[in-house]
Amino acid sequence: MARPDSNEPEHEHTTDADSEDEFHDARFPAEEEAKLLEESNTCKVEANKQFAAAAYSDAISTYDRALASCPNYLDYEIAVLKSNISACYLKLEDWKSAVDSATACIDNLDRCLPKSTKTEKDDNAAKEPSEGEDAVVELLDDEEDEAKQLERLQLDDKRRDDIKRIRAKALIRRARAKTELDGWANLQGAEEDYKELASMDNLPPQDLKIVQRNLRELPSRIQAAREKEMGEMMGKLKDLGNGILKPFGLSTDNFKFIKDESTGGYSVPMKAPGYHGFQVLPKKLSGYS
Repeated sequence: MARPDSNEPEHEHTTDADSEDEFHDARFPAEEEAKLLEESNTCKVEANKQFAAAAYSDAISTYDRALASCPNYLDYEIAVLKSNISACYLKLEDWKSAVDSATACIDNLDRCLPKSTKTEKDDNAAKEPSEGEDAVVELLDDEEDEAKQLERLQLDDKRRDDIKRIRAKALIRRARAKTELDGWANLQGAEEDYKELASMDNLPPQDLKIVQRNLRELPSRIQAAREKEMGEMMGKLKDLGNGILKPFGLSTDNFKFIKDESTGGYSVPMKAPGYHGFQVLPKKLSGYS
């Protein structure tokens, strides 16, 4: 992504994060920005054609060229390109890269439309006139200025709708890729994305059906993946335990893992020598559920 040159010297104590923020806040002159954006859009149009022709790897390369030309502070334009790249990776069944690109898209969109904070709400409340006070409203005398403000507000509303639309696409692509990656954590992440999508009011009917179907199917898949991974983990723990116990003439066969259904932890009874049955050791292996 194109970064404006900084005339300020770097100081030794400047962190990488500070440098990124400094680059992100810097701006190109309007004329240069327009030129870079035009170059980026030209590459984007070419990449869209490559995607339509099923040349997905070529499209990714061309979208990357579009990103290289795009000023790094134009978060919305970058988000659109990242979302398109995610779509390419889905077609190539490169699920991990699809997740990464969709996540990058969402991160950029979050910078475009930051969520309102409690502090902002409190500040707005403090600015409101109290009951009984006369509120002074400044009216614009210049009709042209008023028209420009109205146009700007309309553009802001359109951009807000565009952001919601692109965010929904990125969430659907990320959720799809995570379900394909499978595994406990990925399936849980997909479920979270589908839940967020279900709360949106701008989903097309076909996308809403996909979301609802996955929300019905995912809980059982998550449970199965959880049990499988827990079984694999317990198997690895058993192998580790056998290695530790072997010098003492013991093995994990001398122990028994008993799950406490109320806490999700495990107690470890040990068969005491000389009699049948088990003696429960005081230690508990908690955290395995």
